[in-house]
Amino acid sequence: MKPPFDPIIFHITPTLGIYWYGVLIVTGVMLGAVYAAWKARQDGENPDHVWNALIIAIILAVIGARLYHVFSHPQGGMVGWSYYRQHPIEILYIRQGGLGIYGAIIGGILGVVIYAWRAKLRPLQWLDYGAVGLALGQAIGRWGNFINQELYGPPTNSSWGLIIAPEHRIIPYNNLITYPPDTLFHPTFLYESLWCLLLFFTLALIAHKFKDRLLEGDLLLGYIIGYPLGRFFIEYFRPDAWMIGPIAAAQLFAILCIVGGVALLVVRHTRARAPAPAVETAESVESVESVEADDDAADIQPVTTAPALETAEDVEATPESEPSPED
Repeated sequence: MKPPFDPIIFHITPTLGIYWYGVLIVTGVMLGAVYAAWKARQDGENPDHVWNALIIAIILAVIGARLYHVFSHPQGGMVGWSYYRQHPIEILYIRQGGLGIYGAIIGGILGVVIYAWRAKLRPLQWLDYGAVGLALGQAIGRWGNFINQELYGPPTNSSWGLIIAPEHRIIPYNNLITYPPDTLFHPTFLYESLWCLLLFFTLALIAHKFKDRLLEGDLLLGYIIGYPLGRFFIEYFRPDAWMIGPIAAAQLFAILCIVGGVALLVVRHTRARAPAPAVETAESVESVESVEADDDAADIQPVTTAPALETAEDVEATPESEPSPED
C-alpha cells in the first residue's frame, strides 16, 4: 500500500501549492464542526456558536500543536527542540510539518472556553459537542499522513503494510541494504484513524442513548479517556516517538489523562447521586408550628367552678319546711 498521488494537489508557484495534507485536515475539522453544530441544534441551542468558537479554537490549537512539537525530542533523526533552539525562525515554518495532537487538544479546549466565557455560555456543554466532532476530524485528518508518507511504524510482513520511499524514511530505515525499497512498514496512521473513528461512533452513541444520564462534560471526559487509551498502544508503532526515559512522552500523557479522566467521572457522578439535604420551606415551617400549637391546646384541661357555699343569709332567706303529719 502506497499513496496513489503526489502530496501536492497543484502548484500555485514553484515553491507554493495546495497540499493534500492541508485539505484533509480542513475537511476533518469542518466535518467535526458540522456534527457539533447539528448536535447543538438537536439540543435547542444556536449552532452559530460552534462556527464562531471554531475560529479561535483553530488558532489556539495550531499554536498549541506547534509548541508541543517544537519542545519535543523525537527519535529517528526528526527535528525537535535541540534543532529549533538553534534555528528559532523555523518555528514559524509550519508548512514544513511538525504538529503535536496533545498540544492541539489543549489549545482547542482553551479556545472553546474563552469563547464560551465571552458569549456567556456553559463551556462544558460546548466542549462536549466539540469532543465528539474532534474524534471524527482526527479520523479523517490522519490520512494526510498517509499521503505524506509519514507516521509509519516498524517493518511488518502484513499484507496491509506501507511502502515508504527512501527519502521519507527515518533512521535506521533509510539504510536500504538492511531495509530494501520493497520493505513494508506498519501503517500507524491507519491504526490511529480507525481508533478515532471507533471513538467517534462510541461517543455519538453514548450521547444519543444516555442523554438523560450524562452530566455536562462527560463526553469531553470520554474523549480524554478514550483517545489516550488507544494512543498508548499505538505509540508502540511509532519509532520516532519522543521518549522520556523508558516510556514515550505520549504514553506518559495518556496515563495521566486516563487516570485523571476516570477519577473525575467517578467523583462527579458520585456527587450527583448523593441525596441533597432537605431544605425547610416556609409552608413546612408554618405547618409544623400549627401542629405544635394544636398539641399545646390539647394539653390545657378545662377548669370547672365548684358550687358556691351557702351563706348564713342564704339560709335565713330559705323558708322553713312544714312539719309532717307523723310529727
